[in-house]
Parts: sequence; C-alpha cells; structure tokens
Amino acid sequence: MATQNMNDSWTRVVDQIRTIWSDQEFDDTEMKKARGKLSKMVDLIHEKTGEPRPEIVQKISAFL
Repeated sequence: MATQNMNDSWTRVVDQIRTIWSDQEFDDTEMKKARGKLSKMVDLIHEKTGEPRPEIVQKISAFL
C-alpha cells in the first residue's frame, strides 16, 4: 500500500512538471534519475528551460 501511494505521488509530480513545462520534453529515463531528489529535478528543468532555479523551486513547491 505504501509503495502504491509513493508511486501515485510520483505520477502526480511528473504530471504536474509536464503540465507546467509543457513546451519541453521530459523522457521517463531522465525523470526516473531525478526521482526523490529535488535538486536533480530542478537541475533537469533548468537545463531544459533555462529558467532560474529559484523560480523552478517555487513552482515545484506549490504542488508538493
């Protein structure tokens, strides 16, 4: 049950990221490497978008 909840949460997080940054492609391999690591996720989004890291953190924090 706990594993299912974590997976459901992960799916929601990925969906939110793909919605917010819909103009970018995030493949599953990239996303899995950053799973559970906020700094890696922020770095991934920053590399793809060029958006400042503090703004990325603020947007992610809004749905976490």
